[in-house]
Amino acid sequence: MRLVYTLRAMAFLELVSTPENPVPEGAVVASVKTQDGVSLRAMRLVRGRSRGTVVILGGRGDFLERYFETARDLVQRGYSVAALDVRGQGGSDRLLRNAMRGHVRSFEQHDEDLRAFMTQVVLPDCPPPYYAIGHSTGGLVLFRALQSRTWFSRAVAVAPLFEVQYGAWPRSVARVLTALAVAFGFGGMFLPGQKKGPLGRNDFDGNPLTLDRERWNRDSAVLEAEPRLGTGAPTFAWLDASFKAFRKLKRMRRGTALRCPLLIVAAGLERVVDNEAIREIAGKVSGVSLVFVRESLHEVLTERSEVREQFLAAFDAFVPGPK
Repeated sequence: MRLVYTLRAMAFLELVSTPENPVPEGAVVASVKTQDGVSLRAMRLVRGRSRGTVVILGGRGDFLERYFETARDLVQRGYSVAALDVRGQGGSDRLLRNAMRGHVRSFEQHDEDLRAFMTQVVLPDCPPPYYAIGHSTGGLVLFRALQSRTWFSRAVAVAPLFEVQYGAWPRSVARVLTALAVAFGFGGMFLPGQKKGPLGRNDFDGNPLTLDRERWNRDSAVLEAEPRLGTGAPTFAWLDASFKAFRKLKRMRRGTALRCPLLIVAAGLERVVDNEAIREIAGKVSGVSLVFVRESLHEVLTERSEVREQFLAAFDAFVPGPK
């Protein structure tokens, strides 16, 4: 029996503030509507006498509030900021009745999310030139856009999802099992052995994302204040969509050029995405620079302050203009 995917309309136009993580001054929420009828939650923070706008695309399961600190860092550097919750997570519409399932059928859906965001919020309401930071899944969405879109002057992909680490499963076995699950109508089911709700305070020890307990607890407090922002494990369909996106990357010819220079900031202690795939893409595509933050787990932007300072120093050196 094939599952019927039913959109769960749940987008809400609020930014959640907590004592540890207040809404950045001047930030306002925005609504985005995609061509296929999905409502997305976005944020913009337009600064007077701005050096341009930095677009932030988070990772799978992220929400705007996780990037309040980074937004403030960018505003202090003279930038305006715009950020997006892609479909299926944060304050945007969920794609299944069980809103905790991290789900998408194709990364073309996320391509549409970014297009709608850029044309409805960033281009009309935020000052140029435009830059971008994409983390993990957001880094993959950003990279896909850079192959054809001319929106950005420069872009930074942080620990981008160009391939996942499979643990004990051989890659070929994982791909076959995932394809079979989708073909037999189980695409909307959680991946086995994964947490069915968002990670919280009690999940810090041994987590593969960050070594910073304070920032972990800060983000957990946001979910405690607004549980609707949370997302659990991905579905078989999400992983199948990822596999198809990875195959497209593998087929790129050596010397392929992007529409703007790209800096990739990879995590030296990575346990989520595959750094070898990142190295391969960085060596294959022209106009790409690669640096490693050696003492960072996957979530570079929610890591310890000394790690985040390394990222910000790389950003400052890469993005041109007066400091």
